[in-house]
Amino acid sequence: QVQLVESGGGLVQPGGSLRLSCVASGFNLDYFTIAWFRQAPRKEREGVSCITSRDGSTYYADSVKGRFTISRDNAKNRVYLQMNSLKPEDTAVYYCAARGGGGVWSNEYEYEYWGQGTQVTVSS
Repeated sequence: QVQLVESGGGLVQPGGSLRLSCVASGFNLDYFTIAWFRQAPRKEREGVSCITSRDGSTYYADSVKGRFTISRDNAKNRVYLQMNSLKPEDTAVYYCAARGGGGVWSNEYEYEYWGQGTQVTVSS
C-alpha cells in the first residue's frame, strides 16, 4: 500500500521552529519529486517547497525563502521541512506529496500521492 505520512506539526510561538517529516511506505522516495504544500483556513492550497528526485534541486515559495529548508534522506525514505522564524501566517495544514514526473513544482494536480496532513499553528 502506497502511503505518505507527515509528522512534526504542533503549536509554536512566532519566531520559533518546527521540523516536519514525511515518510513513505510502499514505494521508494528516491525516484520521486517530493513537495510540501499547505492550506490555511479559507485559502487555497499552495506550494511551499519541493525537492527533485534527479539531482536534489530545491524550490521554495517566496513567502518562505530564507526561513524554510527542505531535505531528503533516501536511506530512511524520508523528506523533511525545517521551518525557522515562523510567523502567524505560516499557520496551516501541511501536506507532503510525491510525483514521478516533471513539470511545475507548485502545481498540486501533478502530484500522484498525498499524505493526510499535519497541523502547524503559530501563535503567542
